[in-house]
Amino acid sequence: MRLQYPPNVRIIEVPCTGKVDIIHLLMAFEHGADGVIVVGCMEGDCHYMAGNLYAKKRVFRVKEILDRVGLGGERVGMYNLSSGMGGRFAEIVREMTGKIMKLGPSPIRIATGTAVRAAGEVAA
Repeated sequence: MRLQYPPNVRIIEVPCTGKVDIIHLLMAFEHGADGVIVVGCMEGDCHYMAGNLYAKKRVFRVKEILDRVGLGGERVGMYNLSSGMGGRFAEIVREMTGKIMKLGPSPIRIATGTAVRAAGEVAA
Protein backbone atom coordinates (compact mmCIF):
# COMPACT_ATOMS: atom_id res chain seq x y z
CA MET A 1 0.00 0.00 0.00
CA ARG A 2 3.07 2.26 0.23
CA LEU A 3 1.86 3.88 3.42
CA GLN A 4 4.00 6.55 4.98
CA TYR A 5 5.14 6.50 8.57
CA PRO A 6 8.17 8.12 10.23
CA PRO A 7 11.54 6.72 9.12
CA ASN A 8 12.82 6.48 12.71
CA VAL A 9 10.43 3.59 13.44
CA ARG A 10 11.90 0.12 13.74
CA ILE A 11 9.52 -2.78 13.14
CA ILE A 12 10.26 -6.08 14.83
CA GLU A 13 8.03 -8.93 13.69
CA VAL A 14 7.11 -11.83 15.96
CA PRO A 15 4.86 -14.83 15.21
CA CYS A 16 2.37 -13.69 17.86
CA THR A 17 2.25 -10.78 20.31
CA GLY A 18 1.86 -13.47 22.98
CA LYS A 19 5.60 -14.08 22.50
CA VAL A 20 6.39 -10.51 23.59
CA ASP A 21 7.42 -10.68 27.23
CA ILE A 22 7.80 -7.90 29.78
CA ILE A 23 11.57 -8.23 29.63
CA HIS A 24 11.55 -7.64 25.84
CA LEU A 25 9.64 -4.40 26.26
CA LEU A 26 11.89 -3.17 29.06
CA MET A 27 15.03 -4.14 27.12
CA ALA A 28 13.84 -2.02 24.19
CA PHE A 29 14.05 1.02 26.47
CA GLU A 30 17.38 -0.13 27.86
CA HIS A 31 18.73 -0.35 24.30
CA GLY A 32 17.70 3.19 23.46
CA ALA A 33 14.05 3.18 22.36
CA ASP A 34 12.06 6.23 23.40
CA GLY A 35 8.74 4.41 22.96
CA VAL A 36 7.32 1.00 22.06
CA ILE A 37 4.12 -0.01 20.31
CA VAL A 38 2.85 -3.59 20.38
CA VAL A 39 0.42 -4.30 17.53
CA GLY A 40 -1.47 -7.56 17.62
CA CYS A 41 -4.42 -9.15 15.92
CA MET A 42 -7.98 -8.30 16.88
CA GLU A 43 -9.18 -9.62 20.23
CA GLY A 44 -10.86 -12.97 19.75
CA ASP A 45 -9.08 -13.46 16.42
CA CYS A 46 -5.71 -14.72 17.63
CA HIS A 47 -4.39 -17.70 15.68
CA TYR A 48 -2.64 -18.83 18.87
CA MET A 49 -5.88 -18.59 20.90
CA ALA A 50 -5.17 -15.86 23.47
CA GLY A 51 -1.69 -14.54 22.67
CA ASN A 52 -2.91 -10.99 22.14
CA LEU A 53 -4.70 -11.07 25.51
CA TYR A 54 -1.46 -12.10 27.23
CA ALA A 55 0.36 -9.30 25.42
CA LYS A 56 -2.26 -6.77 26.54
CA LYS A 57 -1.73 -7.76 30.19
CA ARG A 58 2.05 -7.54 29.79
CA VAL A 59 1.90 -4.11 28.16
CA PHE A 60 -0.33 -2.91 31.00
CA ARG A 61 2.20 -4.24 33.51
CA VAL A 62 5.06 -2.48 31.69
CA LYS A 63 3.06 0.76 31.79
CA GLU A 64 2.84 0.35 35.58
CA ILE A 65 6.56 -0.36 35.87
CA LEU A 66 7.51 2.64 33.72
CA ASP A 67 5.25 4.91 35.80
CA ARG A 68 6.82 3.64 39.03
CA VAL A 69 10.37 4.26 37.86
CA GLY A 70 9.50 7.69 36.52
CA LEU A 71 9.90 6.95 32.83
CA GLY A 72 6.21 7.29 32.01
CA GLY A 73 3.78 4.56 31.03
CA GLU A 74 2.60 6.58 28.03
CA ARG A 75 5.82 5.56 26.27
CA VAL A 76 4.36 2.10 25.58
CA GLY A 77 1.10 1.17 23.87
CA MET A 78 -0.89 -1.83 22.68
CA TYR A 79 -3.16 -1.82 19.65
CA ASN A 80 -5.26 -4.52 18.02
CA LEU A 81 -5.48 -4.35 14.23
CA SER A 82 -6.33 -6.72 11.42
CA SER A 83 -3.95 -7.27 8.53
CA GLY A 84 -6.17 -5.12 6.31
CA MET A 85 -5.80 -2.05 8.51
CA GLY A 86 -2.50 -0.75 7.15
CA GLY A 87 -3.76 2.81 7.02
CA ARG A 88 -4.74 2.71 10.68
CA PHE A 89 -1.33 1.21 11.53
CA ALA A 90 0.47 4.11 9.85
CA GLU A 91 -1.81 6.58 11.64
CA ILE A 92 -1.11 4.98 15.05
CA VAL A 93 2.64 5.05 14.39
CA ARG A 94 2.51 8.73 13.44
CA GLU A 95 0.42 9.57 16.54
CA MET A 96 2.74 7.65 18.87
CA THR A 97 5.82 9.20 17.29
CA GLY A 98 4.35 12.67 17.84
CA LYS A 99 3.55 11.84 21.46
CA ILE A 100 7.07 10.54 22.07
CA MET A 101 8.64 13.60 20.45
CA LYS A 102 6.65 15.80 22.85
CA LEU A 103 7.83 13.70 25.80
CA GLY A 104 11.42 13.93 24.61
CA PRO A 105 14.15 11.32 24.64
CA SER A 106 14.00 8.53 27.16
CA PRO A 107 15.76 9.43 30.42
CA ILE A 108 17.31 5.95 30.36
CA ARG A 109 18.93 6.64 26.98
CA ILE A 110 20.27 9.97 28.19
CA ALA A 111 21.59 8.51 31.44
CA THR A 112 23.33 5.58 29.76
CA GLY A 113 24.67 7.58 26.84
CA THR A 114 23.05 5.41 24.19
CA ALA A 115 22.03 8.39 22.08
CA VAL A 116 22.41 6.39 18.91
CA ARG A 117 18.86 6.96 17.70
CA ALA A 118 17.07 10.18 16.89
CA ALA A 119 14.73 11.63 19.51
CA GLY A 120 11.29 10.16 19.16
CA GLU A 121 12.24 6.76 17.79
CA VAL A 122 9.59 4.19 18.41
CA ALA A 123 10.10 0.43 18.20
CA ALA A 124 6.93 -1.11 16.82
